[in-house]
Amino acid sequence: MTTRIQAVTFDVGGTLIEPFPSVGHVYAAVAAQHGVTDLSPEALNARFRAAWAENGAFDYTRGGWEALVQRTFHGLLPGRMTFFSELYERFAEPDVWRLFEDVVPTLDALRSRGLRLGVISNWDERLRGLLGRLRLEKYFTGFAISCEVGQPKPAAAIFDHAAKELGVPPGAILHVGDSAEMDERGARAAGFQAVRIVREPAAPRAGEIRSLTQLIDAVAAISPD
Repeated sequence: MTTRIQAVTFDVGGTLIEPFPSVGHVYAAVAAQHGVTDLSPEALNARFRAAWAENGAFDYTRGGWEALVQRTFHGLLPGRMTFFSELYERFAEPDVWRLFEDVVPTLDALRSRGLRLGVISNWDERLRGLLGRLRLEKYFTGFAISCEVGQPKPAAAIFDHAAKELGVPPGAILHVGDSAEMDERGARAAGFQAVRIVREPAAPRAGEIRSLTQLIDAVAAISPD
């Protein structure tokens, strides 16, 4: 029998927000401020994805991000890329992120049902400030951020930390995120209930949703009044 849901936790990147217009657009704009004006945002996006894929285990530290960005720009500049600090701080600002339209209505609806809400995210020290600037921090009573916990998803420790922060047993928590490995399987391995959000027009598979608003009905079905 499914345990009644008392709390819902959320991944952040790809679930609540995404870079806007894209990582490559932000990189190109900052590079242009430093006199490099011929970089294609699309090419930078492709290079960033390639650098990420080659990265292996990422530690979500400032040093880790600098190494990743240096690989992204490698060979595109006359010398070593010198504007990492500006890029790093730029992604702490709300205007380079897009808040998905289903986020606030879903958070309002879930909170109105008396559910506790939390964040479980692989991120660095910029996340709390960013959530505050996006006016999202007020919704959450529990935070499990990899840079603070010391372990990233899918490690059980970060999910355990969230359960303790929320004061709710793992089996009574529903976690939602966009990664099958980090979010869905990681959460289930830690004893959570889980659902994966895949923002595509195709029909969802079992355990998937296309919009966060579907969580409202899902929680109601598992946790009737």
